[in-house]
Amino acid sequence: MLTISQLAATAGVTVRTVRHYHHFGLLPEPERDSSGYRCYDAQAAVDLIRIRTLADAGVPLARIDALLHAQPTEFASAITDIDAALQRKIDQLTAYRRRIAELASGERLVLPPEVVAILDRMRSLGVSERRVRLERDSWILIQALDPSSMPQRIRDKNARFDDPETTRLYLACDQSVDWDPHDPRLDRLIDDLDAWETKHARDSSGGSGNLKLVFSRIFAEASPAWQRILEALAHRAEQRRTAEQRRTAEQRRTAEQRRTTEQRRTAGHNS
Repeated sequence: MLTISQLAATAGVTVRTVRHYHHFGLLPEPERDSSGYRCYDAQAAVDLIRIRTLADAGVPLARIDALLHAQPTEFASAITDIDAALQRKIDQLTAYRRRIAELASGERLVLPPEVVAILDRMRSLGVSERRVRLERDSWILIQALDPSSMPQRIRDKNARFDDPETTRLYLACDQSVDWDPHDPRLDRLIDDLDAWETKHARDSSGGSGNLKLVFSRIFAEASPAWQRILEALAHRAEQRRTAEQRRTAEQRRTAEQRRTTEQRRTAGHNS
């Protein structure tokens, strides 16, 4: 025979809990012995463990009372249903946990997996989290304003990170964000970026558009050093365009002069 405290300890509950179950009629209250103590048998321990287990699983006390008086087959069927409900709850909580974890990196809530993979790739390359966030914001704007361009932009971005030289320049630009705009290191970086831009000028993405894969005016607003880089590169690009226009105009003048000379020579010969 067990005292109430021994019974409670057997089931891992408090004496107050046992009395609570007595009050609701879930656990029959035994007769007291000659000393005035309640004495519980082994069946009381089994019933108390069942009550506690079902209550912990969220089963209402009223249903627990019905289950304790059910036939074995009915009880087994009810336990199967309770287990299925618990599994659904576990699955739901697991999904909640996953979404809560994703809140720490909000891009997973709004961007496709291919873009999230690019952002993760940037982190693995050593790109600063500040730059990753700027890149993320840019992708969110692109998806909202020009979603049809996303597949091509994703391919272009991955292709650039596949190129070691482009990746080196990207990291160098990232590191230069806090430099003074007159830092002499920027001169070398501008030269490297200008050489890169010239080399890729005939790429399929077209001309100075390539530079947007390394820099963006959205990003430049956050850094005077980046502003200087973009301004210098734009100036050099304009100089090249002007020089090319002059060469084209000169070639046209030369060709026109040749045609005129040839026409005069032909007219003089005919006369």
